[in-house]
Amino acid sequence: MAREAGVRSGVRGFVRENSLFFLAIFLGALVGQAISGHNLYNQGQSEHHEATISFWRYLSSSHFAQGVMENWQSEYLQFALFALATVWLLQKGSPESKPLDSPGLESDQRQKVGGYADEGSPAWAQVRGIRTLVYSNSLIIAMALVFFGSWLAQSFAGRNVFNQDQIAHHQAVVSWWTYVGSSDFWNDTFQNWQSEFLAVGSFAVLTIFLRQRGSPESKPVGADIEDETGQGG
Repeated sequence: MAREAGVRSGVRGFVRENSLFFLAIFLGALVGQAISGHNLYNQGQSEHHEATISFWRYLSSSHFAQGVMENWQSEYLQFALFALATVWLLQKGSPESKPLDSPGLESDQRQKVGGYADEGSPAWAQVRGIRTLVYSNSLIIAMALVFFGSWLAQSFAGRNVFNQDQIAHHQAVVSWWTYVGSSDFWNDTFQNWQSEFLAVGSFAVLTIFLRQRGSPESKPVGADIEDETGQGG
């Protein structure tokens, strides 16, 4: 019984300490996109007197892959640029900004690197050389890899969708290079990018004036508008 209680406590503790909310709503939204996309795709097929496909076949289609990858690459680009830009760029009064006296890469002491590392610091922060350099930029590296990977997947899936439409209209198919340089590809890309950039920029500015009590993304409710830069509450 004690062991069972310990397991339950461990599971409950994991759930409490690691919010699964965004994973749950991500999966819910992905399923919703798949269902609605499948219906939309088959509606278009029926309108053009072409064969419809099953839901499982749709999940492996370029139409579904393009829609998913198109959004993934814009999201990861958004956060990669935000993380990189906020190394040097500051916004007075915003908790999304570093303190005004800390622009740039900061000192080894402040970053707990090398000889300034704590006993519990990650091993790659304690050593010097290429490993510390890689670990110091590992967040950007990971996000950049996901961005470029999803961007590449979007381009291949988008080309397949584009060429399917070309074939349906008895027109010539295009190469990957031609599609990547086309207005069709960049129109879809810029539609996502501009909305992501607007969301990040407006959030950083709105947090100067507006509050959400208890959120680390907000300043304390009673904080002065121009104070508490880089301080969440």
